[in-house]
Amino acid sequence: MDATEDTPTTMTPFEWIGGEPRVQALVDRFYDLMDIEPAYAELRAVHGTTLEDARQKLFWFLCGWLGGPDHYQERFGHPRLRMRHMPFAIGIQERDQWVACMDQAMGETGVPADLRARLKESFFGTADWMRNTPGA
Repeated sequence: MDATEDTPTTMTPFEWIGGEPRVQALVDRFYDLMDIEPAYAELRAVHGTTLEDARQKLFWFLCGWLGGPDHYQERFGHPRLRMRHMPFAIGIQERDQWVACMDQAMGETGVPADLRARLKESFFGTADWMRNTPGA
């Protein structure tokens, strides 16, 4: 095998992050932080009493979004993210808390710095597109 085949530039983000076990660790840390950090209180409030369903769905979604198995689409079809998030009030504060929480989780779970920066930019764009509150 050519040595360049294993470089991050030729790997999917899913492979680069470390596959399903590392995606699960990222998702778990993300929701753990959301549950315990006061800085994410408004974000946590829109998630209801339990995080288990959201935790599982984000894991399934991220696997496919990062270039791995399409667990989410196999179960639910196209993600239709904006439509699925319309019942929740998402403004600038929720967007910023989501991105900050995910960035903290990526840092704490050892996502490589180059990948972390790329993902943070993508997460911000998606989170910004999800905003649905007036004036937000």
